[in-house]
Amino acid sequence: MLATFVPPAAAQQSGAAAKTVPAEQAAIDPATTIVATINGEPIYLAEILAQIQQLPQQYQQAPMEQIYPPMLDRAIDARLIANAAREAGLQDRDDVKARVAQAESEIISEVFLTEKISAQMDDAALRKRYEESLATSTETGEEVKARHILLTTEAEAREVIAELKKGADFAELAKEKSTGPSGSSGGDLGYFTKEAMVPPFSEAAFALKPGEVTEDPVKTQFGWHVIKVEDRRAIEPPSFEQVQPQIAQEMTREILQKTVEALRGGVEIKRFGPDGSELK
Repeated sequence: MLATFVPPAAAQQSGAAAKTVPAEQAAIDPATTIVATINGEPIYLAEILAQIQQLPQQYQQAPMEQIYPPMLDRAIDARLIANAAREAGLQDRDDVKARVAQAESEIISEVFLTEKISAQMDDAALRKRYEESLATSTETGEEVKARHILLTTEAEAREVIAELKKGADFAELAKEKSTGPSGSSGGDLGYFTKEAMVPPFSEAAFALKPGEVTEDPVKTQFGWHVIKVEDRRAIEPPSFEQVQPQIAQEMTREILQKTVEALRGGVEIKRFGPDGSELK
């Protein structure tokens, strides 16, 4: 039976430090370091490290002394099974050959595309795309930071406004009286743009200065709102670090599309339906 890898408890703790190779092992060549033999046939450290890299990230972070023994057992068991399969001649079966050929095609295709992407998408290319997006961005304007108290009736909302005028704390009233989901956090809505809220709410909020509260309740489909604006600021563009993953995905799609289009160019391609007839 294949050895089952049981993730160490330490690997499941959040914030676990990433696994590093000890300094005394830094000079070891994984490709030539033998970690086991089966009837004289070697298993190399590179095979163990490759298996570890296939594990979920949280397991990869386990200390080497914990993760190494079960992975070594897994490599030994896998080699034993593969040797037994070869002795049985499975590698000569047509169905096995077809699967091996398919796996080979998938692997070399993945390597081909990965190298194509790596050659065109480095940090400089990502930053250039980021700067270009900033130059053409139309996302300008202002956003406000506000709190609100949502009430069922206009009369209740006016009572809240009266209490605020007498000096009541807005956040405490929101916790006590608001029927909206933000009530538990004192009605805090954070920063938002004018387009992020329904029109009546946005118009009222963006008409206020920091520290001001709506003089009259604001009616929306959710109920009656009392709004307090705490801050206003110009919209800041996201940082490069914030949008880097999104830019990388976008550029990856573009590179893949251009690569496939280039491969299709000048090649005769015919398509056929399930019945064998040519598709137009």
